[in-house]
Amino acid sequence: MSEAAGTAHAPVDLRRTEDLEAAYRAHAGELERFALRQLRDPGAASDVVQEVFVRAWRHADRYDATVASLRVWLFTIARNAVIDHVRHARSRPGTPTAPADLSLVSDRPGRAGRDDFSDDQRSAIVETSVRGRPYAEVAEEQGVPIGTLRSRVFYGLKNLRQIMDDMGVPL
Repeated sequence: MSEAAGTAHAPVDLRRTEDLEAAYRAHAGELERFALRQLRDPGAASDVVQEVFVRAWRHADRYDATVASLRVWLFTIARNAVIDHVRHARSRPGTPTAPADLSLVSDRPGRAGRDDFSDDQRSAIVETSVRGRPYAEVAEEQGVPIGTLRSRVFYGLKNLRQIMDDMGVPL
């Protein structure tokens, strides 16, 4: 039995294809179950497992069998990858409207494409970009942190750019 399978009989070098494949066979299922329990999303869990083995391969020189088993080291990487995934997901609260969905939204009666982004985004853009008011003043008036207001402006402008691109309006 090799180190990849959990014992210390043979040194493992994850830069070698055979060792990386053996480590994947031995630990990928368990790592995916761990990530799935944390994220509750099978696709995200698979992405995390892939990221674990990419990081393990890139940083194979950092693995020291005298400090921890390969399993422990891979789970440490997995824990960090899960945290990175959650942070990344939280930092992207909204995504632009898909181009295929824009025609459905803009074709609705009485909407004329005006509601493709939220009222909060619209208000933030109007107050800061159109009226030129300071972010701190608008944030206080709307009762939100300044970072939230900046996010609303950023994602609102991003959505607006996408809408204008889809309409063929040059920027």
